[in-house]
Amino acid sequence: MKLQKLVHDYTSSFDFKQLRDETKSQYKYFLNVLLTTEVEGNPLCHFECDKITTRMAKTAYNEWCERGIHLANHTISVTRIVFNHGVREELCLTNPFAIVRKRAADKRKVVWGREDVQKFLDVAYSDFRWRNVGLIAQMAYEWCQRLGDMRLLTWDRVNLVDQTVHIEQSKRRAEVFLPISDELHQMLVQQNEDFGFQEYVAPRPKPIRGVYTPYSLYKLPLYAREIMDEAGLPKELRLSDLRRTGTTEMVDAGVGIGQIMSVTGHANAQSVTPYLKNTLTSADYALTQRKKHGISTPSAAKESD
Repeated sequence: MKLQKLVHDYTSSFDFKQLRDETKSQYKYFLNVLLTTEVEGNPLCHFECDKITTRMAKTAYNEWCERGIHLANHTISVTRIVFNHGVREELCLTNPFAIVRKRAADKRKVVWGREDVQKFLDVAYSDFRWRNVGLIAQMAYEWCQRLGDMRLLTWDRVNLVDQTVHIEQSKRRAEVFLPISDELHQMLVQQNEDFGFQEYVAPRPKPIRGVYTPYSLYKLPLYAREIMDEAGLPKELRLSDLRRTGTTEMVDAGVGIGQIMSVTGHANAQSVTPYLKNTLTSADYALTQRKKHGISTPSAAKESD
């Protein structure tokens, strides 16, 4: 059986159909990466499953790593699921990706400057094509939330009268209740006039067969990159950095860990700890507060003549 047929068999299976729609969409994206990857001069989709060796699997994984460690690790995880399905259903003999070792991704520490955020929003809101990407970015930044939750935010979670939003985070089902700033509220009121007739707060601006759908989690950064390039922003910045940026700003402002967790939805203080490490502003704040409470360091003793 060729790999393309095995993938089709898996996506037609009960195991796949019982997944959440969002998970299905993600799996299909990574499976497309798998099928279109060229090894030994040919796309993997054309190979018989039992002709794909561990060496070929390693070659494919290394190629994915060139496109990003996170993409590579997600792709190989989904690929293993497909091959395990094939072995279980006796459609192939082995899983050549089973023993390919994943690489550990470095922990990103990049944060945006406020001027970078403003430049991005200025460009995004200047063009209707990009407006909803800008709104997703603004909500992720102001509320310190994940992009996935913001692009799937629905109007039934937004109370424009009380200026509050209720977010149920997809990653660990944490619920947060947050205020809507006056500036963001003004934007959401306009958004409601333009898109309030359908489910999503910031969908793709063009409907597909009459239905407004959310941005794909893996297409959204591509649109964001267009905006960043137009705004002249550094290549190192990513849209996914905005949650970290907002959280780091709270740390720099001296906000307590418990209050930060009430915004971000982190399960424990340890999850917030990486944001606390060695930011000059927060260190300066801590030492200044110490002095305000009358605790100062002793002066150096003067040398006697």
